[in-house]
Amino acid sequence: MNDEKIAFVFPGQGSQSVGMGRALAEEFPSANDIFKQADEILGISLSHIAWDGADDSLDDTVNTQPAIFTHSVAVLSVLRQLNLDLIPSFVAGHSMGELSALVAAGSLSFADGLNLVRMRGELMKRAGELNPGGMAAVMGLDLPQVEHLCSQASSTAEIVQVANDNCPGQVVISGSNAALDRVQPLLSQAGARRVIRLAVSIAAHSPFMSTAQCDFNTAVASTPLRSPFIPTIGNVTAKPLVNVDDIRKDLENQLTHRVRWTESIQAMISDGVTEFIEIGNGSVLGGLIKRIDRSVMTTSLGTPNDFQALMKR
Repeated sequence: MNDEKIAFVFPGQGSQSVGMGRALAEEFPSANDIFKQADEILGISLSHIAWDGADDSLDDTVNTQPAIFTHSVAVLSVLRQLNLDLIPSFVAGHSMGELSALVAAGSLSFADGLNLVRMRGELMKRAGELNPGGMAAVMGLDLPQVEHLCSQASSTAEIVQVANDNCPGQVVISGSNAALDRVQPLLSQAGARRVIRLAVSIAAHSPFMSTAQCDFNTAVASTPLRSPFIPTIGNVTAKPLVNVDDIRKDLENQLTHRVRWTESIQAMISDGVTEFIEIGNGSVLGGLIKRIDRSVMTTSLGTPNDFQALMKR
């Protein structure tokens, strides 16, 4: 390891795959213990859903979010078990991944975080049932163009807005299905390379989540939090969350506001980060980060093979 700054980044919904975490739990007792704790805390066999469940079971929001969270924390537990000299200068998580980042930063316990993640998934699913909407990925247009066209396609009752600013040339939009239908040809006419409707029935990071806001605020307010001992970049502000009030506000606002991922990564790079280690399943975030700045190094850490490769460096 060298003295250059590293950051831990944590994936959110969409990074899941059946079998995730199984090999890690089979090889490392600490990871297995995290999955066992998750089963006990939730009163369901989350490990079975993550390792052996059908795709539609794992893809159900109420299971997806705690499964991804548990896998990320299991990876953190292996880092501690192996006593690797990896001390991040920053942590950040994409959408739900911010809760995993808060565990890494010492702001949130695993048990409290897991219960909050489960509640978040349940409330988002219910909001989608009460107020159905959709999402679409837009490839090949810059953010101001997408913002302008979303505004053009929106009405008072039918809104579409940017949900995730993932990286240059990849923006996810969210809102009513009618507004999504209106904006899609506008985006294509403006030169979008692709506009892909996502297979979801919720409009995350938009006003369509407002029906969940009151209950989620209550859950966030009742969750014990501490100030982070590692600077944690918030999704809503793309700035460090330095105290508990900042954390609560960012978590609450996440439901209806965009994920400022490009700005978050740029902020960490500007502060000297040269390597991003993705803690959890897959390498989705690594791909986005490379499109933000090709000069930085990205590493995935989610399987025993990943740990073996890391220890050989």
